[in-house]
Amino acid sequence: MLAIGTKAPYFEGVDENGNVVKLSDFAGRKLVLYFYPKDSTPGCTSEACDLRDNYERFLALGYNVLGVSRDSAASHQRFISKYNLPFHLVSDTDLVMLKAYEAWGEKKMYGKVTEGTLRTTYVIDESGVIIDAIGKVNTKDHTSQILKG
Repeated sequence: MLAIGTKAPYFEGVDENGNVVKLSDFAGRKLVLYFYPKDSTPGCTSEACDLRDNYERFLALGYNVLGVSRDSAASHQRFISKYNLPFHLVSDTDLVMLKAYEAWGEKKMYGKVTEGTLRTTYVIDESGVIIDAIGKVNTKDHTSQILKG
């Protein structure tokens, strides 16, 4: 994982609507940047819905929320529509963001080692510095991990 206190890597990606989203779009605001494996899977749905259910809290505290996965924009549109997600999702099909944020790597599943998305969340402050990094995500109560209670 990237270290707390380091500058967040620059990113530029495309959201579910085909709009370009850049780190600089969030200058002067805090950002919860979360990486997840796959739209509409149980853990990813729990995580997204927890963030959705607490979205107003995030906004009130000055946070923006942005999700990133390898899924296509069309997949993101379906996921957002099905679960009424109020935040944007970026498609990183070429793994540029995932690798820059060290959210891609070896993982073990059912005793088998594969490469894939490592569920990871970074909190980035108003000046683009990582102020928190969460690698052991509790998908059902991720908001508490981010907001510390």
